[in-house]
Amino acid sequence: MQRTGLQRLQQAAVPLYERTACFRIYEPSLIPGLFQTAEYALALMRAVVAFREIPDDSAQAVEARLQRQKVLDSSGRRCMVILEEAALRTRIGDAEVMAGQLGRLLTVASRSNIILGIIPIRDRAMWPTNGFWIFDDERVLVETLSAELTVTQPREVALYAKAFTELAELAAYGAPARTLIASAIAALDR
Repeated sequence: MQRTGLQRLQQAAVPLYERTACFRIYEPSLIPGLFQTAEYALALMRAVVAFREIPDDSAQAVEARLQRQKVLDSSGRRCMVILEEAALRTRIGDAEVMAGQLGRLLTVASRSNIILGIIPIRDRAMWPTNGFWIFDDERVLVETLSAELTVTQPREVALYAKAFTELAELAAYGAPARTLIASAIAALDR
């Protein structure tokens, strides 16, 4: 899917995003594309291009990703995001890029249609898993190193929904989540 670069992939997802009323996103190590700054997305995409040895259309792919973020402006659309604290501390780009990204995370978390939970690093019952995105109750997308898996079998979608619920119960929200983000920002100076 990435043979020709990344822009086409970013654009191909637009119809799915536009018809989704409720996103449930779990990411263990990265900030989700819907919340990424241009600088963070560019650093991430350049790393993918280099690793995969594919044509570099990173700048165009970033623009397409930023355009895709506009779906969050639609009324009635909700987005519930659970991040592992590691996603706040995994440095993509330099300290300035991460500071900007974490600042953006604070901004989007204040929107009324977005619920952001951060799972602190600690002992827990539910283990971290691959990141996954649930689109309404219709499908789940899971990205692996070599492929993007689309899960549509209702029993399997329900399994991901159950995992999301259990992960969400471990998360901090509101002021405690903002404290975890602020702590990650402060750690950038060390």
